[in-house]
Amino acid sequence: MDNELPKYQLKCTLTFGDIYGQIIIWLFVIFLSLAGTLALWSSTRQAYALMMVGVILVLSLPFLVFAFVKTLLNHIQFEPIGEEENVRKLSLNRPPSGKPATSAG
Repeated sequence: MDNELPKYQLKCTLTFGDIYGQIIIWLFVIFLSLAGTLALWSSTRQAYALMMVGVILVLSLPFLVFAFVKTLLNHIQFEPIGEEENVRKLSLNRPPSGKPATSAG
């Protein structure tokens, strides 16, 4: 029993408030991109306006994903399971050590 590896419990403490700011900033970037597109939109510059939106999305999305994944990984915790939990789990797996049940018939 002493050679067993310690058991750990995975806990994620991430809440919506932890990523709320990141989402707001990315929405702000998207709205600025759309405002720039409308400013460039004319009969001769439509292609440039659409390319501007595409470039901004392609450049900003990896930063958003990186920030989210980094925040998620910072909120994952591995906690060792305590001895009392190990004993409790082991006792649930073991048959009872009292007298065996007998039929009354």
